[in-house]
Amino acid sequence: MGKINIKQGDITQENVEAVVNAANTHLAGGGGVDGAIHRAAGPSVMDECRKIGGCKTGEAVITNAGNLKAKKIIHTPGPVWRGGTSGEPELLRDCYKNSFARAKENGLKSIAFPAISTGIYGYPVEEATRIAIEEGIKVQDNFEKIVYVCFSEKDHEVYERVYGELSS
Repeated sequence: MGKINIKQGDITQENVEAVVNAANTHLAGGGGVDGAIHRAAGPSVMDECRKIGGCKTGEAVITNAGNLKAKKIIHTPGPVWRGGTSGEPELLRDCYKNSFARAKENGLKSIAFPAISTGIYGYPVEEATRIAIEEGIKVQDNFEKIVYVCFSEKDHEVYERVYGELSS
């Protein structure tokens, strides 16, 4: 198994040092992976998020991980898909770059990502996957393990295929 792993599952159960949360800009919890991470982590994480106050789309902030196996949660608000002409690709790329940067700054060697922006924010899975994998490949030497955790079987298949294309 290489440094980049792709799996289908529940990101809240990952045994990594950092779990990335597809947050909203208010860091207020919400639906999808954001809600699942906050529920699993417990109220201490929301308390930290309230103190931080918010985070711009594409940026990333870090908190403790509460009840998760991980040490830290990196919160990054992804872009809402508006057709791809409103800076969405650059903003999504920034989500990954800044999440990797926060992990590195904090000495974290393993990190798990959800499929940022592909749920309610409507980002096309194929395009989002390509950005996610490209950014992971660029920094894989800085990490012991990078895990992309897909919620659905369909997304998992896309991630596996795109990784195969980009890593060959």
